[in-house]
Amino acid sequence: MMANKIAKMTVIGTGALGTQIAILSASFGYEVAAFDIDEKSYKRAIDNFKTVIKFSEKKPLLTIDEWEKGADKVSFHNELGAAVQDADLVIEAAPENVALKRGIFEKLDKLAPRPAILATNSSSIPISRIESATTRPERCVNIHFYSLVMGVNMADVMGGTKTTADTMETAASWVRSLGCIPLTVKKETLGFCFNRVWRTVKREVLHMWAGGFVDFKDIDRAWMISYGTPQGPFGMMDRVGLDVVYDIEMVYYNETKDPKDYPPEALKKMVDRKELGIKTQKGFYTYPDPEYSRPEFLQNP
Repeated sequence: MMANKIAKMTVIGTGALGTQIAILSASFGYEVAAFDIDEKSYKRAIDNFKTVIKFSEKKPLLTIDEWEKGADKVSFHNELGAAVQDADLVIEAAPENVALKRGIFEKLDKLAPRPAILATNSSSIPISRIESATTRPERCVNIHFYSLVMGVNMADVMGGTKTTADTMETAASWVRSLGCIPLTVKKETLGFCFNRVWRTVKREVLHMWAGGFVDFKDIDRAWMISYGTPQGPFGMMDRVGLDVVYDIEMVYYNETKDPKDYPPEALKKMVDRKELGIKTQKGFYTYPDPEYSRPEFLQNP
């Protein structure tokens, strides 16, 4: 059943998560348009699904066949105005950069229908830092999804300084209609609900690795043994994309200016070498057959 007021939605940015949001929405009966300046990004993201689903600790929300069928239901556009025409909800899923997102929201405000909700799928940036780029702050909201192809069926929902209760409820209702659980954030915080918890783990393990205290594989082994997951924090960061991880860490550092929050130089060097994880077939591990997927990874030598 569709959420109240939303029949057509648009996703801006067809990287890994933007593509997942678009396809899942189309699979649940919404009319979906997608926009990206890189026309090949949509197909690349879909191609990566097979590798990601292979290492899922949960049952995916859709099978790989259903993801591929859903992909055909999404209309792809390389012209922004056409993509947002008649949209009731627009979700921006661009890289983690405030200036970039504000620029997109300024354009969306001019092109999207006046009643449309404008949302960001940012992993850490509060909508309050973006909303003033529009003339409709009451219709702006954070809706942050996690790895849908891995069966992580939840999304943070957080308002800005003027977001109305109706906008919040419409956003939460739409999330529920996709088979996901809305995690409502009642008071603004950097990183929202679960992503703030996950970020604390990332910061600690990255510095343990970069400082030479513990091999990243042993950190992953400890996590996998303790929680029964098919990969540990470093495998999960490979899944997210190490460029995305780095950008998120910089958001926190720019907020606090605390040296402890600055991402390790070793991580930046990996990003510069394009060792970004699953999407480039190499990150902390090499894909499509990473060490953590082999039985001997958790066996005594």
